[in-house]
Amino acid sequence: MNKLLLPIIAIIAMIGMSCNNSSSTSNNDSATTNSTNVLTIDQLLTDADSLQGTDVVIEGVCTHTCQHGATKIFLMGSDDTKIIRIEAGQLGSFDTKCVNSIVKVWGKLVEQRIDEAYLQKWESQAAEAGTSHAEAGCDTEKKARGETASTTADRIASFREKIAAQKEKTGKDYLSFYYVEATKYEIEQ
Repeated sequence: MNKLLLPIIAIIAMIGMSCNNSSSTSNNDSATTNSTNVLTIDQLLTDADSLQGTDVVIEGVCTHTCQHGATKIFLMGSDDTKIIRIEAGQLGSFDTKCVNSIVKVWGKLVEQRIDEAYLQKWESQAAEAGTSHAEAGCDTEKKARGETASTTADRIASFREKIAAQKEKTGKDYLSFYYVEATKYEIEQ
């Protein structure tokens, strides 16, 4: 009798799970997916080229909130070399309670390209703004991009070197950096 009971229980459990999954996804908006589709920051950064332009759900530890109105937060993956910027966009701003908390974000993954035209525009803006403004930059964002230079001129020169190396290696004459335009977020308790 136990041999018959076990397969019946397994079938009932599978039917129950499939019913729960279909109802949980149908009650959510288009930017929401069930928890099995939540990406870690490491996964997102690894697959960023193929996920660019798509809706994603990610989860990570918030290490920093932009001090200029909390319009950006930064989520860290398995270590502090794996960081992604999250833009509040239409949300307006993030709650400062995000810092040092696990945050789940729904949004669109966007590619930012840095090429020679971008660098020339940056140089022009820096010259117009003056040195004190041009040297500014968020340390967390610099870290997310792997930047070590501190002055604007050094940062631009470093990007040019990285672009040249990228072009030689892959033929691409630009660098890709990714961020998420948030449509929704939750601070995990």
